[in-house]
Amino acid sequence: MSSDTAGGSPFENVGDDVDRKRTIGKIFVAICFASTLVGIVALVALIADVLYESWGWLSLDFLTYPPSRFAENYLPTGRGAGIYPALIGSILLIALTAVFTMFLGVGAAIYLEEYAPETKLTAFIEANIANLAGVPSIVYGLLGLAMFVRAFQLGTSLIAAALTLTLLILPIVIVSSQEALRAVPDSQRQAAYGLGANKWEVTRDVVLPRAMPGIMTGTILSLSRAIGETAPIIMVGAATSMFVPPVKTTAGVPYPDLFGPFAAMPMQIFDWARLPQAEFQHIAAAGIVVLLSVLLFMNATAIYIRNRYETR
Repeated sequence: MSSDTAGGSPFENVGDDVDRKRTIGKIFVAICFASTLVGIVALVALIADVLYESWGWLSLDFLTYPPSRFAENYLPTGRGAGIYPALIGSILLIALTAVFTMFLGVGAAIYLEEYAPETKLTAFIEANIANLAGVPSIVYGLLGLAMFVRAFQLGTSLIAAALTLTLLILPIVIVSSQEALRAVPDSQRQAAYGLGANKWEVTRDVVLPRAMPGIMTGTILSLSRAIGETAPIIMVGAATSMFVPPVKTTAGVPYPDLFGPFAAMPMQIFDWARLPQAEFQHIAAAGIVVLLSVLLFMNATAIYIRNRYETR
């Protein structure tokens, strides 16, 4: 008498289920691979197109000369023209933004994570900070225009733009710094308390050194976003084109002109791109290459700092 049932062996059902799961797994891997491939191809195509468009227009003079309204001056055989004032303006702008962001963003994260009591008010503040990270940049531009340019009467200056960009990336820096502080094991805090350290000593000597890789990485990546923003600096009145960088000199010593007009690379690229002559499209592409190079340098710096601190 046969022991097989009408429905078949249970081992056959298990085998079919395993095959089905393997098929679903392969399909999922293929979808993930295709998604990754699309992103890589799009990035490579963008970089290749920008490099092709800028070929023959990008030179050392492009980095050391002011802009010109005559396209032939940008050629290596021309009289010399480039992105120098906007490049210096962007570097000074990001340097000021970094100073403001480190003090305000990291300070706020330390307070919220290490000192603030776990109350509903604290949870409400943290939730709103996280929501502010998704606010469009043009809103921060309008806020900077109303607050720094008009209310504080800073005018269309470098410091007004730096404060506006600080507002833009401050929520991101606070959230990323909180995550870095939260990743420090609580056992290390308790061990320091057991040795007689107070709250400030634990924060300074135990928590911050171990959280610094995450804090620095989040801050630098946030700054790399800020350097490419156009809407906020348009609202605070950045010049589309300048022939001198925002720098003054006293007794032969240069220093940034914090309260004077300035230009930035996104605005300068926009100014070139809107001109009708076809040559300026190539010049705009050369400006994009310079901007991407600065972004790549900042991202590489973030990776280096993270790896260096993590190996200690």
